[in-house]
Amino acid sequence: MPTNSRPRFFYGWWIVAAGFANQFMAQALVHRSFASYVALLHQEFGWSNAALAGAYSMQQAENGLLGPVQGWLVDRFGPRASMRTGIVLFGIGFLLFSRVDSLTTFYAAFLLIAVGSSLTGVLPFTVAIVNWFNRYRGRAISAMQMGGAIGGLMIAPVAFSLATLGWRQTAFVSGVLVLVCGLPLSQVVRRKPEDFGLEVDGGAAHTATGEAIPAEDLDDGFTFREALLAPAFWLVSLGHASAVLIVSVVNVHLILFLTSDLGYTLGFGAAVQTVLTVAQVGGIGLGSVVGDKWDRRRIAIGCMAFHTTALLLLAFSSQPPAIFAFAVMHGAAWGFRGPMMQAIRADYFGRRAFGTIMGASSILVMLGTISGPLVAGYLADQTGNFRLGFTILAVVSGIGSIFFVLARRPSHAARPGDAAAEEAAS
Repeated sequence: MPTNSRPRFFYGWWIVAAGFANQFMAQALVHRSFASYVALLHQEFGWSNAALAGAYSMQQAENGLLGPVQGWLVDRFGPRASMRTGIVLFGIGFLLFSRVDSLTTFYAAFLLIAVGSSLTGVLPFTVAIVNWFNRYRGRAISAMQMGGAIGGLMIAPVAFSLATLGWRQTAFVSGVLVLVCGLPLSQVVRRKPEDFGLEVDGGAAHTATGEAIPAEDLDDGFTFREALLAPAFWLVSLGHASAVLIVSVVNVHLILFLTSDLGYTLGFGAAVQTVLTVAQVGGIGLGSVVGDKWDRRRIAIGCMAFHTTALLLLAFSSQPPAIFAFAVMHGAAWGFRGPMMQAIRADYFGRRAFGTIMGASSILVMLGTISGPLVAGYLADQTGNFRLGFTILAVVSGIGSIFFVLARRPSHAARPGDAAAEEAAS
């Protein structure tokens, strides 16, 4: 990269493109396909709904527990080392998954997949993008996460592979693809534009209103300790947890609900997933256009209402039109809201310790991703269907939107730990 002149194409967008490809691969091969694997494993081994959901919850627990350490390491040493390690573990986990013959070995293989996908996933790419973008931060994060949404469109080819080749062969091929494609993608990522004589956003950084930001102010964000003392950190994290409560339930149990409770085929389930994913792509596209212009907190509040309504619609409807309406509402809300979560944190706390702050918040977000599938799976085992679990979780998630209502942006001038602010307050 040139250091003596401004390049014609800002290198930060190459990092976004690498993140797009990485998210496409991870979502297509594991996150969106997990529900299809669950249906086949349930059929072959007879494992309970709660036991299968436990693997997904274990992955989310790992994300939450590993997040603070990973975030600190990424802030300290940069994202590329984390990505390389993650790709190797991710690929090996899939290869081992193709050989499982018990619930214990399934959990062990999925743990490797979980750790690997976390180390090379959203956190390191988001930290890199936050460092490279300011004015176009929402657009860049949305573009990166668009890869994951479009990766969800691969649910039909993956389902076809599962039906024809079998889940073992599909898992083995997935592991090979992760290793072959993932390592080159990690080479694209760079830590900060200033390290290469470049500027944030490809020029002088600006606020959303167009006001220039001095270079020395870009790193003058909150420290990790200061962020923990700000109520906004906890409120945004709990609001995020309330949202993924529904997202995780749908990811794990949707196809099983459609096939076991409602009697639809696996192909119909794949079609619903496809519609959901198309709606998510549309939501992300809309967010990339208006996410840097509109109030992101208000966007999150509106999307929470859509999440809640969609899950209630799914719980109490069994006809295809209602099911597809659920898919459109939930997918659009997920796509619109998802990228805004990290953009809000970056707006509130800056990039000084963003990796550590984002990683620490994952502990609270983990509460939603773990509890949702486990509660729904347990209640389904007890009652014979998912209706009660879906209803309870929809109500809890709707109430959780209050956290976003209260999550006001902390004042930089009066942030905790600011000596001048403390003196003025006293």
